[in-house]
Parts: sequence; structure tokens; C-alpha cells
Amino acid sequence: MQTAPGQAPAFVPVLGLHHLAYRCRDAEETRAFYEDLLGLPLVHVIASDIVPSTGEHCPYVHIFFRLDDGSCIAFFDLGDDQAADPSPNTPMWVSHVALRVHSLARLEEAKGRLEAAGVHVVGVTDHGFIRSIYFFDPNGIRLELTVEVGEPEPQDEARRKARQQVADWTGRKERLRGEGAIAPSAQRIVRSHADPAYR
Repeated sequence: MQTAPGQAPAFVPVLGLHHLAYRCRDAEETRAFYEDLLGLPLVHVIASDIVPSTGEHCPYVHIFFRLDDGSCIAFFDLGDDQAADPSPNTPMWVSHVALRVHSLARLEEAKGRLEAAGVHVVGVTDHGFIRSIYFFDPNGIRLELTVEVGEPEPQDEARRKARQQVADWTGRKERLRGEGAIAPSAQRIVRSHADPAYR
């Protein structure tokens, strides 16, 4: 990509996602869920007592599960049998990992397999351009399996509208705040993934 005169040079090209990393309660429990149930192969393990990026002492194991496109979802077991605490100001449905599957039939197949294993599943939910199911892993991480349906909006058209859509939301957000329709985060009810009413 060429840079216009007076503009900062473009950032280096980002080729794709290598991995997302989360904390897990137990490496074997997490392995059984992602490899045995979801079918994502365990492809790499790092075990160390020293964190390379900080130099601090913290015994851990870092485990990687590969998706079909070569990217990974990864976890750290810090040895204390603790999962990451939910964010106190963020509803549990906000933070999630969405993974694509090939077809609606595969999505239904996944739903049946998860439910047979005792996993609570929400959906199939129709979002218009995609259909999805939702569930939690053993660490309280919300996962989405999704499939595209129908004709997607052309990428150029979606990109052309994107900045204006964000600007529109920014204006609407300010109006909603002024009307008292958006509560401060401290006043919101944030349910835990363990809350039966949420699940």
C-alpha cells in the first residue's frame, strides 16, 4: 500500500490470527474439552518456570489447539486450579470466541454432540447473515459456533459504510446517556457464567 505525501507509513501487513490466549483452570480438563469434544488437536505445549516476555518467575504450561485454518486457541495453566475471574463490569455475553463451521447441518450436529455431553447450549440463534450456537467451556469462556447463511454484503460496500456507522453509534450513545437510557457500568447487573438464570 502506497503512502500519500505527508502521511505516516502504513503499518506492517498483518497476515492473520496466530493464536488467542486465555487462562485455564486445568490443562487436562481444558484439553479434554477442546480436543476430545470439539475436535481441535493439541499441537504444541510450552512448560516453563520463567515468563519469557517479562522474566518473572511463574511456573506454567501453555497449550495450543489448532483450527482448520492453522490459527490456534491457547491456554495458560498457572498451577493454582483457578480460572480467570469474569470482568465485573462486562456482561458475560460480550466477551466470546466465535468459530466458523461449514454448514447449518454441521452446526446442528455440533449442538447435538455438545448437549449429549451435558453442555448447555443456547441457539440456534438467527442473526440474519449468520446462525450461531453459544456455550461455555470449563473455564467460563463463552464460545460461539457460527455459519454464514444467505448472501453476505459485498466487502467493499460494508467497508465503505463502516466508519459512518461507528460515528452514528457514537452520536446515538451520547443521546442515550443524556436521556438516562444507558446506565453507568457500576449500576449494570453483570451475571456470572455460573448463574443458572443466565445459562
